[in-house]
Amino acid sequence: MDYLPIFAKVTNRLCVVIGGGEIGKRKAGVLLEAGAKVRVVAPVIDEALSAMSNVESIFARFEEHHLDDAMLVIAATNDRSVNIEVSRLAQARNIPVNVVDDPEYCTFIMPAIMDRSPLMVAFSSGGATPVLTRMMRSKLESMIPQNYKLLASFAERNRELVKSRVTNPPKRRIFWEKALEGELAEKVLSGDVAAGQAMLEQMFSEEDNVLHGEVYLVGAGPGDPDLLTFKALRLMQKADVVVYDNLVSKPIVDMTRRDAERIYVGKKCNDHTLRQEEINVLLVRLAKEGKRVVRLKGGDPFIFGRGGEEIETLAAEGIPFQVVPGITAASGVASYAGIPLTHRDYAQSCMFVTGHLKDGTMDLDWDALARPKQTVVVYMGLQGLDRLCAELIKHGMPDSTPIAIVQKGTTAHQRVVKGTLASLPGIAALAKLQAPTLIIIGGVVTLQEKLQWFHPNSC
Repeated sequence: MDYLPIFAKVTNRLCVVIGGGEIGKRKAGVLLEAGAKVRVVAPVIDEALSAMSNVESIFARFEEHHLDDAMLVIAATNDRSVNIEVSRLAQARNIPVNVVDDPEYCTFIMPAIMDRSPLMVAFSSGGATPVLTRMMRSKLESMIPQNYKLLASFAERNRELVKSRVTNPPKRRIFWEKALEGELAEKVLSGDVAAGQAMLEQMFSEEDNVLHGEVYLVGAGPGDPDLLTFKALRLMQKADVVVYDNLVSKPIVDMTRRDAERIYVGKKCNDHTLRQEEINVLLVRLAKEGKRVVRLKGGDPFIFGRGGEEIETLAAEGIPFQVVPGITAASGVASYAGIPLTHRDYAQSCMFVTGHLKDGTMDLDWDALARPKQTVVVYMGLQGLDRLCAELIKHGMPDSTPIAIVQKGTTAHQRVVKGTLASLPGIAALAKLQAPTLIIIGGVVTLQEKLQWFHPNSC
């Protein structure tokens, strides 16, 4: 972050705008809406601006004393040298200053604002692209109607009441989410605030309001945050605790609720933070503490993600759970690498296998894998690449069969290394590839050069 997003209370505080034209009028209007007293300084001031209540108009060229008693300053003249001088003097007095369309001289940025008071959303690009910022605001404006002001005000009025009646913080958060996402919210949004209040009181007395913990087993996809499902993102934002592994990219972890507890349980080859059995016990314990837990797993939790083992334990302990599928690595990584998994000229079937089994060996059905006209996708096979290629050749697959290894697929660090069954082990050793990787074997690999569309170096 180049700027720390904050909301400043300017009610009845003096804010100074240098510049009396159209831009100055617009900036002064925003400050007035926030309850500020505004001093406008310029040789010529727009008549509509000077006529606004709570505006002190000073018809003069800027001088330092015009900053006296100011809480913040906005320089909005058409003379850059004046704006720079305003910035220099304001900073010398430790007064926050914004120079319109000149981020170099700003100590704060005026964001694009979506106002649903008391709900406020501010958008900023740090001054880099105001047009894009306004476009993003417009998109959200269409998703959050004006009536959300009613819902935000309803929550504000009842905040202390709910705090006194639901004293456990995690349960209170769940209580509010239940209230603000259900029928109560619809009543308030429609303007029937009295009915909403009655429903809130009823929620206090409902026996099922003694809310219990729950576990959400969420597939985080192969790495690109844009590949998350809507449901995955919604549950990630609700969780009190996030339990995540090594295959979940940092940008995805950062999309969870900022105040949620984060627990890393990553597993790498021969380096497990927690054994699987310990992870299962951890999920149960957290849920029994009344917390909502997101278990983030790379790819899809039911495809070589050991998700089945985890929910077996949850089911045995009576813990409520949900499973959210994710885009599995085979699908996502192959797509971003430009390698179709099936193609009528090359492969009419596709097999997914894991490169190591529970005891650490690679004991696969080699005859089935070596069949022609199919694609073989190997998860977690980098460490056993030599044996994988040797066994496939031994069981009848031509040593000229194309094969590719994709490292960190779908991310800005994606690499694709290609060869044949005979040559790839040596090529991969020279490339010094590191997990996570995915291995794709079959004629479809020959299409990669023609079909590649994702260029990670441009991300």
